[in-house]
Amino acid sequence: MKRVKINAYQIGLVFKNGEYKKMLREGAYWFWLDEKVMIYDMTKQFVAPIELNILLQDAALAGALQVVEVKDNEIVLQYENSLLNKVLTAGCYAFWKGIINCEFVKADISKIEITENISRAILQNRLVAPYVRSYTVESYEKALLFVDGKYVEVITAGVYYWWKNSIIVLVAKVDTRMQQLEVNGQEILTKDKAALRINAQAQYRVSDIEKAILQNKEYDKQLYVAFQLALREYIAGYSFDEVLEKKDAMAPFVLQQVKEKAEALGIEVIGFGIRDIILPGDVKEIMNKVLIAEKNAQANTIMRREETASTRSLLNTAKLMEDNAMLWKLKEMEYVEKIADKIGEITVSGNGALLEQLKQIFVAQK
Repeated sequence: MKRVKINAYQIGLVFKNGEYKKMLREGAYWFWLDEKVMIYDMTKQFVAPIELNILLQDAALAGALQVVEVKDNEIVLQYENSLLNKVLTAGCYAFWKGIINCEFVKADISKIEITENISRAILQNRLVAPYVRSYTVESYEKALLFVDGKYVEVITAGVYYWWKNSIIVLVAKVDTRMQQLEVNGQEILTKDKAALRINAQAQYRVSDIEKAILQNKEYDKQLYVAFQLALREYIAGYSFDEVLEKKDAMAPFVLQQVKEKAEALGIEVIGFGIRDIILPGDVKEIMNKVLIAEKNAQANTIMRREETASTRSLLNTAKLMEDNAMLWKLKEMEYVEKIADKIGEITVSGNGALLEQLKQIFVAQK
């Protein structure tokens, strides 16, 4: 015979010639040599040495075990003392009762919605994350949810979690902030066949995500084409000179033309502006010559006007001086003063009549 001791928090299973006989709790026992005792730690998961259903026929053992069956397309979250311990997949599991408080949350992962009472922190846990797919919609975005290719709903800003399975889930996101569209390098012929290159820019935002995504393909490219056509329509209707003369009316015309088409795309056009109108090289040279000629003509006109005004002033001065001898003398003194400013030194020589000569220059004759 042999003696077997089972300690506290242990369970013994007795087998004779491979056949299960009974369960033993804490204590010391004697067995025949053909009997075998397998001892299990009650703080750990029970792994059956033979088919579990055979062992569960023993009422005592069945009462000591908590059995969890997990079907296909299911998972079970096992908590020990309120802490997530492991994720159980398809199979049959047994845990000892009484020592550790075990809780189990069963989830059906054949669907996409997570309807079970599972917190976000648990969904992000490294043990659960492989079974979950998540999508983030930023505060400036809106998104459309498609399940198996079928449109379901519009989803707004937030973090979304779904079970990961064979069901295809697609989230089509759109930025709803104001965006800029560059319409550059547009080679357009005017009515009189002059080639102009236009650079423009537009501001827009997506206002109806269902129209933009469901009813239109590549809405941004369609908007670009709409601006192109509106520009060509405007410029082709005028001659070169008329386009330059009415360039301020170009942006409002294009904006009005595109707004209606943009609404059908689910887009709100906020603004449009012409950044550059680039002329062909030969036309640019001609325009520069015309500009230079115009400026020269303006300069000549101003010079003539100033000359006329100066002559008129001299004439008026002469008339006044003709009638007033004192004005003549004042004018003479003014010129003498100007001449004196230009002279560095004066050398005096002669026969002593210098004072008389200066008197004759600066004193009016009576």
